[in-house]
Amino acid sequence: MTDQTPIPLLADLRALATRGLADSLGIEVVELNAAQVVATMPVDQRTRQPFGILHGGASVALAETVASLGATANVDRTQFVAMGLEINANHLRAKSEGVVTATATPIHIGRTTQVWDIRIVDESGRPVCTSRCTLAIRPRS
Repeated sequence: MTDQTPIPLLADLRALATRGLADSLGIEVVELNAAQVVATMPVDQRTRQPFGILHGGASVALAETVASLGATANVDRTQFVAMGLEINANHLRAKSEGVVTATATPIHIGRTTQVWDIRIVDESGRPVCTSRCTLAIRPRS
């Protein structure tokens, strides 16, 4: 990168943050920076499983969304892309309505990988899901 090449702003990343699946699930980014990402997701007909509670897959989608945004905020987007390599989740509490909030913080920011811790809580701060996501950092082709 030359000194004349601007590094994409976090505002640009925020504009891309909730396209695709995130938009379909109603995910909204509340905070986005290199040290923390916070987003909310409704528990409604889009995110509930057939038995009426929050779908574990929706929680995992929320977790990977915030981890991917955090990882991307830590790289030069003109040269690198962050992509999910592994994710795990422990579903701790059932939730049938309302909103959940995910907070992602980095555990490891490396040259080729990043690991993020994601905590998903309900409106009272009670844990709903805890997740860890590893992302690969690869050069753009």
